[in-house]
Amino acid sequence: MPSMLDAVVVGAGPNGLTAAVELARRGCSVAVFEARDSVGGGASTEELTLPGFRHDPCSAVHPLGFGSPAFKALPLDRHGLEWVHPELPMAHPFPDGTAALLSRSVGETAMSLGAEDAGAYRRLVAPFHGKWDAIARDFLRTQWDGLPRDPVAFARFGLLAARPATLLARRFRGEKARGLLAGLAGHAIAPVSGFATGGIALIFALAAHAGGWPVPRGGSQAISDALAAHLRELGGTVHTGVEVKRLDDLPPARAYVFDTSPTALARIAGLGEAYRHYRYGPSVFKLDYALSEPVPWTSPDARRAGTVHIGPTLGEIDAALHAAVDGRDPSVPFLITAQPSIVDPTRAPEGKHTFWVYGHVPSGWQGDATEAIERQIERFAPGFRDVVLARAAAGPPQLAARNANYVGGDIGTGAFAGLQTLIRPRLARVPYATAHPAVFLCSSATPPGPGVHGMSGHHAARAAWRRIRETGGR
Repeated sequence: MPSMLDAVVVGAGPNGLTAAVELARRGCSVAVFEARDSVGGGASTEELTLPGFRHDPCSAVHPLGFGSPAFKALPLDRHGLEWVHPELPMAHPFPDGTAALLSRSVGETAMSLGAEDAGAYRRLVAPFHGKWDAIARDFLRTQWDGLPRDPVAFARFGLLAARPATLLARRFRGEKARGLLAGLAGHAIAPVSGFATGGIALIFALAAHAGGWPVPRGGSQAISDALAAHLRELGGTVHTGVEVKRLDDLPPARAYVFDTSPTALARIAGLGEAYRHYRYGPSVFKLDYALSEPVPWTSPDARRAGTVHIGPTLGEIDAALHAAVDGRDPSVPFLITAQPSIVDPTRAPEGKHTFWVYGHVPSGWQGDATEAIERQIERFAPGFRDVVLARAAAGPPQLAARNANYVGGDIGTGAFAGLQTLIRPRLARVPYATAHPAVFLCSSATPPGPGVHGMSGHHAARAAWRRIRETGGR
């Protein structure tokens, strides 16, 4: 290892690895240090239940990863990353066996909402259809990237995106369209009546129409492994099993990039109360299942969807998310579920399946939501418990223990609420920079926020590169 590295990255999640790759591509000497014994962070895969069943402990389905400008610029396919697409990106079933659908086809999606709302859905997405590359780049950009690539589309998107999903839902008459929109907005882990939740719903819908909601063959670990392999190819190094407690624990470098929570960064870098106003959000209760057969959904459409949202109505979804924010136990949870093994047979032994589920719970909650979650699944898949071979549960304490970025079990590393929706981790011209001139933050606590897309790492690397050049580096 050189006596003075250009950059040290702390944390080998997707953002940390992306930052390391971006700097190595510029010719910088880079070393990554990860506390766990393997890379991945929120994009990892493990046998959590039975031998041969490969589960994703956190992220599983990657519409933003598949369409990410950062990932598209890298030869990750050469390092084993293969995207596989379910027949249907997402289904949102109702108790009568029907479902609202999110298809790669705008027409199929619109028709699933019923004649009363098909036209309204087409009109909602029409200004942006076919413009994903520009919308994604503008949505995931920073303020230093100049003018948007498509200023008109970006302005129209912004006017819609700032609205609560509940307000956007007023365009529709029926429960199917409103439920579909609320379910998409629920990925923000915030009440769908909150500021900018309409934008979350819209970006996930547009991602489906542009490229689908794929899963990586073999599990989310494939994304992290491909990034790490490319980094090594570029001359970077990765050190696992190394917990960093102080900046002095690291080798000398011109820049330090942290894929950590703001709280951890402040502690390690000696920044005191720099992020005292930063807020963390509610948590989730995660269940991973080994199944003897596919989930017995009443809805035929749900059986062919990679992701299934269980709500079903806007009212139920908003109430479930409000309960988590307000600190109440879950009773009728909103569930985000994924069934990757229907398109990826590497996830389970022949004829068997894996199933991925989470519902929302308060920050730090120590209860067991298994019964409430399975009761909700049984509403839409009677007999589900009969096909369960094994389950692995993780509530907020377990999630925080396996990933230090998830403070209180917050898998988004920061609340999606109020001004923090747009300004995170603090108000600054360069949000990746800190009070220490050589220290930068690249986790999901920085723009553009949560999701396995690598863009926070991409932008933070650009900020760190300026520092490296200024101090005589590459």
